[in-house]
Amino acid sequence: MSDTQRKHYLLLHFIVFLWGFSPIFGKLISIQAFPLIWFRMAITLLVLLGYFIVTKQSLVITAKQLLVLSGIGTVIAFHWVCFYHAIKISNVSVTLAAFSTGTLFSSFIEPFFYKRRFLLYEIFFGLVIIGAIVLIFNVESGYTWGIIYGVLAAFTSALFTVWNGLIVKKIPSGVISFYELGGGLFALSLFLLFTGQYSAEFFTLSMKDAMWLIIFCAFITAFPMVASINLLKNINPYTMTLTVNLETVYGIVWAYLIFNEDKQLTGTFYLGTAIIFLTVFGNAALKSYLRK
Repeated sequence: MSDTQRKHYLLLHFIVFLWGFSPIFGKLISIQAFPLIWFRMAITLLVLLGYFIVTKQSLVITAKQLLVLSGIGTVIAFHWVCFYHAIKISNVSVTLAAFSTGTLFSSFIEPFFYKRRFLLYEIFFGLVIIGAIVLIFNVESGYTWGIIYGVLAAFTSALFTVWNGLIVKKIPSGVISFYELGGGLFALSLFLLFTGQYSAEFFTLSMKDAMWLIIFCAFITAFPMVASINLLKNINPYTMTLTVNLETVYGIVWAYLIFNEDKQLTGTFYLGTAIIFLTVFGNAALKSYLRK
């Protein structure tokens, strides 16, 4: 591995480490999933706008590119709603375990869009992870909907990661992030408007929630989002999705330290989670062996 490649992977692991705090902030911020995502997208959009104003970078794109990025942004908004709703109705550990199914989805989605052959071992490893989720599902029956929303979050994450891997070759990563967040915020705002979910309470934030949101948006959303999209120039979406499974490791560790969630789960949950981790690292080891 060259020094340049090593730097790319180190940056990816740092980004995933930061993302490991995402479910923690989702738990710390007391507002529900919809206002949480709305504020997250709006504040992050302002942070990025400030960055573009200071650096005097151009935001000019074509109408077709705007339409495409807005569509992907809508998928990202749906992804975040599913992810944080799963945390609200279950807990951090269950959501992150279900989110690990993204590896399976990526093994199907990436070959389709990148026009490469399917790799059977990628699909096999993904199925093993699904089996581990079923194991968790059968025991932790009280978290059924948390698992379902976590899996939906995994699918949409794999989808927009692959799409961004294709688009970043033509548009700068910061511009992609800006318009995707803008499109996602617009779509979410329309949905909330037509479903009558806006109210005075929706826009009411405690000082504590406002503080967590600002930290969350500036350090855990804006920088990692732009940097991760830029890394797709050098790292394929499947590898990124695979590495993002380490978010589960970091998130569960933080959940244990902060929320003491281990007392809410059975030993079978940890067995299923261990299978997920072993599969992730086994996949990485096999890829390294085949490259040699």
